Amino acid sequence: MELDELADALKALGETTRLKIVALLNIRECCVCELVPFFGISQPAVSKHMSRLKSAGIVTETRRGQWVFYALNRDRIRQLCVSLDNLPDLSGEIRKLEQQGHLVCTE
Repeated sequence: MELDELADALKALGETTRLKIVALLNIRECCVCELVPFFGISQPAVSKHMSRLKSAGIVTETRRGQWVFYALNRDRIRQLCVSLDNLPDLSGEIRKLEQQGHLVCTE
C-alpha cells in the first residue's frame, strides 16, 4: 500500500462519526437508513460519511432491492493494521434500533 493511500484511509477513520460507523459495521452490515436514527443526523450526512469510508476502501456496498447495505472491508482493515478489537461494543445500540423498528429486514 502506498503511503498516500494509507494516510487517506487513516484520515477517513480519524473522525468520530465514521469510527462509530465502523464499530457498528463490525457487528453487522447496515443500511444508511438504519444509521440515521442512531446518529440523529440527516440521511445525506450519513451518506457522505459512508461515501468517505467507501472511497478509502474501508467499506463495501451491496444492493438488496431498494436498499444499499454497507459492510466492512476486513481485508482492507487488516492492510491498515487496525485492530477492530479496540472498538467499543455497540451491540446494545443495534438492539435498541431493532426494538424501535429502525432496522431493515430484506428476507
